[in-house]
Amino acid sequence: MKIEHLAIWVDDLDKMKDWYCQSFAMTSGEKYENPAKGFSSYFLSFDSGSRIELMRRSDVQDSPQPRGMVSGLAHFAISVGSKEKVLLKTEEFRKQGSKIIGEPRTTGDGYFESVIEDPEGNWIEITI
Repeated sequence: MKIEHLAIWVDDLDKMKDWYCQSFAMTSGEKYENPAKGFSSYFLSFDSGSRIELMRRSDVQDSPQPRGMVSGLAHFAISVGSKEKVLLKTEEFRKQGSKIIGEPRTTGDGYFESVIEDPEGNWIEITI
């Protein structure tokens, strides 16, 4: 078994699609729209085949608390392949103005990681 995709509600669908594609070298499928439900989405793919679905629906509201600190999904991790790449990606995000939640470090369970926020506050762990 494997996780087929992860779905994220977003406020600005096109902005978030562009950010994920540029930040993680993902490719986007065609935009899906269901006007009757006020729903639209994009599937974004990594070369590995893993996917993220970005979704927007007019009646889904943002949480008043930071997304990484509410019940439910805390973060998701994207592997970049090496400690050096974790360091490089973290600096790229810092230069772009992304919020760094956790500086690069080796955690107690042995991961080398940093944690950033995407433009809408979702926490992403950048790891080996």
